[in-house]
Amino acid sequence: MAYSLQIVVDALRPHDLADWWAETMGWDVEPSDEAFIRTMVQQGYATAGQTMEHNGVLVWKDGQAITAGPAAGSGQPRILFQSGGRDKSGKNRIHWDVRLGGGDKAEVRARLEARGATFLWEASQGPHSWITMADPEGNEFCIS
Repeated sequence: MAYSLQIVVDALRPHDLADWWAETMGWDVEPSDEAFIRTMVQQGYATAGQTMEHNGVLVWKDGQAITAGPAAGSGQPRILFQSGGRDKSGKNRIHWDVRLGGGDKAEVRARLEARGATFLWEASQGPHSWITMADPEGNEFCIS
């Protein structure tokens, strides 16, 4: 049996971080179902305090997911950014690599830094090299 994968990242501002990563990866932010959210609030299953407006759209306050394509729920890999409530402390126990498929690492690094990423270090092992960076909330990732 095959399983699907969702990676969950605690974030101070999950919607902003989801936007940042969607742009970085060329992925899609999962669309919000505003009618469903309003119905859940009207029927008492949720409160207005559990919602917010982001970029002019009513969304669930505590999380936002991105996917590699527009078909949410299709079992494709998904990254969910959820409210974490506090600043990151210490090194990540897990990180992901953004594989550039031959793209120029220095150019990608410069673009990501211009959008709020931070350069941490550069390393190599044999013929393979990578650049370790942090996203706007400090989560480490590599470009290779």
